[in-house]
Amino acid sequence: MPPSHTPVQYTTRIHDYPLHYTEAGSGEILLLIHGSLCDYRYWRWQIPALSQHYRVVAPSLRGFWPAALRSADDSFSIAQHIRDMSAFARRLGEGRPVHVLGHSRGAQIALELACGAPQEVRSLILADPGFRIAGEAPGAPLHTTVAKLLERGEVEPALAEFVDAVNGAGTWRQMVSWFKTMVTDNAYTLLSQIREINLDVDLDRARRLQCPVLLVGGAHSPARYGSRLDRLEQAVGQARRITIPAASHGMNLANPKAFNQGVLNFLAGLRADEARPPAGIP
Repeated sequence: MPPSHTPVQYTTRIHDYPLHYTEAGSGEILLLIHGSLCDYRYWRWQIPALSQHYRVVAPSLRGFWPAALRSADDSFSIAQHIRDMSAFARRLGEGRPVHVLGHSRGAQIALELACGAPQEVRSLILADPGFRIAGEAPGAPLHTTVAKLLERGEVEPALAEFVDAVNGAGTWRQMVSWFKTMVTDNAYTLLSQIREINLDVDLDRARRLQCPVLLVGGAHSPARYGSRLDRLEQAVGQARRITIPAASHGMNLANPKAFNQGVLNFLAGLRADEARPPAGIP
């Protein structure tokens, strides 16, 4: 799927919801879970590269484009997305666990999926987790400010406020047109996200993870993402960590070559570990 090409869209019903997704490649399954304001189009630079080695599947979460919410909706929640992705992973894997990569808000979904259904997750990749860790000070009321702008119909100022807050000041002005189109399509999902402002993750659950874990950060991401990666790295003994140079929160777009190679190196390492004979066996 060349980045300029519109990906093929598929639809399957998950919990009576028409889940839209795209996929490419063959072999072991790599499930990509997007974050706030995004959908499967977010992975336009990952699918062509990663699908040369894996069957890459990228869904649009419930409530996002192409069936994006236009108002607040109780069916939109982290918990529902976890249930959806768990069922989707089971369907994809057909009894075998899948690799899962989650970015930002999607990293919380990926982590909770791995913690709650470990039999479904072969490995876990968390890129700039957007969740608060239990005990972390509450963040600024960003969603409240953004919601007020959206309710007044000031969509672009709302998106600029949000995108700059998670990536760094001035990011919105520099965004390419396709990205602005995508986040505009998903703008009103932020009205439902307001209920998640201080939803946190318990590190005790993460400590019990048994699958291989890769933590990915952007070299220029806001400090809160790095501090969360620090705490996750300390809590999860088997975690590996990489930093994507010349990139902020949207690291897979800013430096896709380094991001894709980091993911492929991690997954290739897992294959090498599996192929290596146990200690003591020649």
